[in-house]
Amino acid sequence: MSSDALFEKVLIANRGEIALRIHRACQEMGIRTVAVHSTADADAMHVRLADESVCIGPAASKDSYLNIPAILSAATITGADAIHPGIGFMAENAQFAEMVIEHGFTWIGPTPEHIRIMGDKVTAKKTVIDLGLPCVPGSDGPVRDFEDASAVAEQIGYPILIKAAAGGGGKGMKVAWNRDQLREAYQLARGEARAAFGNDQVYIEKYLANPRHIEIQLLGDNYGTVVHFGERDCSVQRRHQKVIEEAPSPALTVEQREWIGALAARTAQSLGYRGVGTMEFLYENGQFYFIEMNTRLQIEHTITEMVTGVDLVREQIRVAAGQPLGYSQADIRFNGHSIECRINAEHPDTFTPSPGLIRQYHAPGGLGVRVDSALYDGYRVPPHYDSMIAKLIVHGNNRTECLMRLRRALGEFVIDGVDTSIPLHQRIISEPDFVAGNYDIKWMEEWIKRRA
Repeated sequence: MSSDALFEKVLIANRGEIALRIHRACQEMGIRTVAVHSTADADAMHVRLADESVCIGPAASKDSYLNIPAILSAATITGADAIHPGIGFMAENAQFAEMVIEHGFTWIGPTPEHIRIMGDKVTAKKTVIDLGLPCVPGSDGPVRDFEDASAVAEQIGYPILIKAAAGGGGKGMKVAWNRDQLREAYQLARGEARAAFGNDQVYIEKYLANPRHIEIQLLGDNYGTVVHFGERDCSVQRRHQKVIEEAPSPALTVEQREWIGALAARTAQSLGYRGVGTMEFLYENGQFYFIEMNTRLQIEHTITEMVTGVDLVREQIRVAAGQPLGYSQADIRFNGHSIECRINAEHPDTFTPSPGLIRQYHAPGGLGVRVDSALYDGYRVPPHYDSMIAKLIVHGNNRTECLMRLRRALGEFVIDGVDTSIPLHQRIISEPDFVAGNYDIKWMEEWIKRRA
C-alpha cells in the first residue's frame, strides 16, 4: 500500500470530524488540503488545520456545503487537483461528481454511473438480483398506485414495509400490518418521499420481524480487483439511525462471514465498482437480504480500520488516482474486535439537540482507543448541522476485552458545556442483552420504551 504523493492538493468538500479525518490521511500522504467552510464554521478545527481554507457561504448547508458552484469555484481558485466529498452532503450526488470531473478535477469516489444506479433503491435492487444477491421479497419496482401496492402486499403477505425509491435515513418508510393500514401508510410514505427527495415513488418489501443490520465494506480499483474488509453489525439503531456499531458481528459464524463477504465482493466486481462502498443487508434466521449499497465512505469505517489495520481513506485516494490495489483478499487480515459509539450533542434521555459552547474537552486515550472529533475547548457547536460531535472507537483482542476498554474510555470522556449521549452509551453497553450480543434493529427502541 504505497505512500506516494498522488495529488498536489485535495479540496475536502465537507466539515467536522470527517473533514479532519480526510485531512489527516492527506497530510500523511504528502498532499496539501483545502478546507471549505460556512460562516458558522469559520473557527472549526478542519479550517484551522487545513493548508488553505475558503468560505463558501452562510450557515445554511444549502447555501454552503450543498452549493456546487461555490465548491467548484473554491477548487479552481486554490488550484486543487482533486475533490473528496467526505460523508453526507455531496458524497452521493451523481450530478456533483459529474461536474467535478467535467471541470477537470479528480473525483475521489465511485463513478457517477454507480452513484446513480445504487442511489435509486429500486434500480439497485434489480441490478443486484440479476447478479445473484438475495433480496427481501417485494415489488419488482415502484408501485403504480394503492391497488398495485395492495396486490403486492397480498402476494408477499403482511406485514409489509413501504420505502421511498430515492430514500434513506428512515424518511418515506412506513409499516402496514393489514390492508386498512396500508392505505394511510402508502399516502404518508409518498408524501414524505416527495418532501425529502423530490420523488414520491415508493416500493414494497416484506417486513422482517427481528432482523440485524449487517454491512460489508468493499473496495475496488480501476483494474477489476475488488476486496472486502469483513462485516460491521449496525443493529443498535434509533429511528433507523445507527448508534453503536461493532466488527465483527457477534451473530455470525466464520463460515457465514466469509460467504457473505465473498458474495458482496463478487457482485461489486461484476458491476466494475471502483472506490469504497458498503453493501447493507438485513440478517434474520441465518438468511441475508440485500437492502442497499452506499457508494461512499461510511461513518463507521473506523471499526473496520481497527480490525484490519488498513487506512480506508488512504486507499480511497490511491484508487481515485488510478493506482491498483496491489493486494488480494488473501492479504487482508482480521484482528480482534472493535466497537464505535457515536457521541451526539443531545440530551441522553430526551434526545433533544444541545448546541452550545464547549467549556471543557478531554478525550480518552490509552491502548486501543481512538477518538475522531473536531471539538476543542472553547468551540461552539453550531445548531445548523448534524448533532454528532465525536466518535469513540475502541479495539480489543476479543469482544470481552473491547467492552471492558469501552467502559473505561466512556468514563474518561469529558465534554462539558453541552448535553451529550455519553451516559446513554454507558447504559446501553451495560445491558445484559448488549453484553451477550443479543440485539436486533428494534432492540434499542424497545429498550427505550421499557425505561420510560
